[in-house]
Amino acid sequence: SLASTAITCFTRGLDLRKGTEDVLCPANCPLWQFYVFGDGVYASLSSICGAAIHRGVITNAGGAVRVQTLPGQENYPAVNANGIQSQVLSRWASSFSVTAGTKNTALEAVGRSVSTARPSTGKRPKKTVDKKAGNKDCKADIAFLIDGSYNIGQRRFNLQKNFVGKVAVMLGIGTEGPHVGVVQASEHPKIEFYLKNFTAAKEVLFAIKELGFRGGNSNTGKALKHTAQKFFSLENGARKGIPKIIVVFLDGWPSDDLEEAGIVAREFGVNVFIVSVAKPTTEELGMVQDIGFVDKAVCRSNGFFSYQMPTWFGTTKYVKPLVQKLCSHEQMLCSKTCYNSVNIGFLIDGSSSVGESNFRLVLEFVSNVAKAFEISDIGSKVAAVQFTYDQRTEFSFTDHVTKEKVLSAIRNIRYMSGGTATGDAISFTTRNVFGPVKDGPNKNFLIVLTDGQSYDDVRGPAAAAQKAGITVFSVGVAWAPLDDLKDMASEPRDSHTFFTREFTGLEQMVPDIIRGICKDFLDSKQ
Repeated sequence: SLASTAITCFTRGLDLRKGTEDVLCPANCPLWQFYVFGDGVYASLSSICGAAIHRGVITNAGGAVRVQTLPGQENYPAVNANGIQSQVLSRWASSFSVTAGTKNTALEAVGRSVSTARPSTGKRPKKTVDKKAGNKDCKADIAFLIDGSYNIGQRRFNLQKNFVGKVAVMLGIGTEGPHVGVVQASEHPKIEFYLKNFTAAKEVLFAIKELGFRGGNSNTGKALKHTAQKFFSLENGARKGIPKIIVVFLDGWPSDDLEEAGIVAREFGVNVFIVSVAKPTTEELGMVQDIGFVDKAVCRSNGFFSYQMPTWFGTTKYVKPLVQKLCSHEQMLCSKTCYNSVNIGFLIDGSSSVGESNFRLVLEFVSNVAKAFEISDIGSKVAAVQFTYDQRTEFSFTDHVTKEKVLSAIRNIRYMSGGTATGDAISFTTRNVFGPVKDGPNKNFLIVLTDGQSYDDVRGPAAAAQKAGITVFSVGVAWAPLDDLKDMASEPRDSHTFFTREFTGLEQMVPDIIRGICKDFLDSKQ
C-alpha cells in the first residue's frame, strides 16, 4: 500500500505530483484561512485539507485523505459546508476529489521500529567544527527570488547567479547561521531549492551554478505571492522565531502587479527587499504598469528595503552592504504579524443569567479565538478574567506560554454565577492584567463578553482602558443592551461591536473577531 505523505493546512492539489496520493492532514487548521474552490470536484488551486473538511471526509482533527487528480472544468460552484465557504472559480486547468484515506499502519510501524533499532552506545558524537554552524550573529531564513524572464536574458542571468552566489557566501550560511533557498520568477514561479536542502555555502554555491534560465514574462508579483505563501513552511525548513526574508531581484520592471503580493507577504510576516538593476529609463516608464511598484512590494517604504545597482557588471562592491542589511535582525519590521505579536485578554461574564451550559459555549468561543494565534514566550499571549460583582483572574499573560496550556486553562475555568458589574471588571483587568505588560512589544486587545445590563457605568472604565492603549471589542449575547456594547467598544464602534441573540451564534463570530484584531494590528503599524 502507499505510504501517506504528511502535508500542511495550505498544501494545494497542484502541489501533489501523483494521480492518486494518500496524504495526512494536520489537526487544528484555521478554517477561515482555507481557500477552497468548488464542491465535490475542487479546482487544484484549493487547499487539500480544506476541501476534505468541506466534503466531510475529515474534521478539523485532521486525518488520512486520498486525493484523486481530475481534469479541469468550468464553473466550480461556491457551497458552504462544514464551516467552510468554498468560492466560485470560472475555469481551472485541473481538479481533484477527496475520499477517506486509510491511515497507513505500515508507516506507523516503521516509525516505531526505527526508534528501537539503534541502541544507544553511550558515546557522545564528536563536536563538529564551527564552520558548519555558520555566522550565528546573522539570524535569517532567506529566499532569493531571481529574475528568469526574457527581460534579463541568458547572459545577464548568469551575472545575476554570480552575484547571488557571492551574497550567499558572505552571509555565512550554516546550521546555526542563515539558511537560503532560491525561487526563479518568469512566466510561472519555480522553487529551485528550499531552506532545508543545503546548510553549507559550498552546496548552495553549486546549486546556484546549476540553475537553468527559464525565460518568459517577468511575473514577479505572481512569484512573490507564491514564495510568501509556500516557501516558508516548517516542513520546507523555516525556523520558528527567525526572520523570513525574500530578496527580489528585478532587471528592468515587472510584467504584472506587485501590490497584492506585497500585502500577502506582510500578512505572512515576510520581509520583502527589492534589488532593482537597470531601473526603467524615462522613455521606458510609459511601459511600466505601476511606477511605484517598489514601494508597494517592499516591507516598508522607508528606503531600507530597496536597493539599487546600475548594472550587473562590477557588482562585487554591492555584496557587503546588502549582506549587512539582510543580517540586521532588529530592522525586520515585517516579522511581527497580528498572529505572533498581540496580547488578547478575555473578560468573561460569569453572572447567573448565563447558566452552566451557555458558559461552556462562551469558553468554546474564547478557545476558538485563542487557537488562531501563535502563542509562545516570544509570540502572542492570552489572559482571562471572569466577573460577576467580583473579579477573578483565571490566568494572566505570563502564566501559560504555549497554545496547549492556554487552551487547557480555558477548558478548566469554573463558572462563578452572581451579579454583573462590567465597569468594575474592565478597570480591574486594565490595572491587573494589562498593567504588567503595558510597556511590552505586543499590541493589547480586550474582548468583553457579556449577556446583560451592567449595574455600573461601563463608559468611563472602557475609555480609560482605551487611553491605556488597549483596543476593546465588545461581544454581547441575549439581553446585553446595544448602547452598553457600543459605549465599551473602540472606534470605529460598529466594527468593534458584536451581538447575537443566542449563545450558539458566538461560533460564527470567531473569524470576524480574528480579522478585526488583524486589521487593527496592521493599521497601527502603518
